[in-house]
Amino acid sequence: MLENCNGKLFVYASSFVSRGRRLEPVRAATEKMARRLKLGFEVKTFRKKFAPIYVYYANGDDEPVPIFCVSEKQSNVEEICTTLKNMMFVLSFHPKHSALRDIRKELTEFS
Repeated sequence: MLENCNGKLFVYASSFVSRGRRLEPVRAATEKMARRLKLGFEVKTFRKKFAPIYVYYANGDDEPVPIFCVSEKQSNVEEICTTLKNMMFVLSFHPKHSALRDIRKELTEFS
């Protein structure tokens, strides 16, 4: 997916976790959100073993902002989408993330 001026969503997970079933709903929900909001999307895995799966929002050279974390429990795509939508909506009011202000309407209509 091409990155545009609205930013990018990153999923960070251990390569150990990426072989399990916990990553798939997070990846699917984040990709769905990115596609709907015309954001970039990327999954990054690390060799280090850690249980949590993180989702970050980044725009340009700004430091990425954590917007979601799941540790041990299995989550479903709808639950994750709702959490991502809520966090992105709140973030859209921060002056540093003015690109999200332009997509606030899409966030409120996202389901």
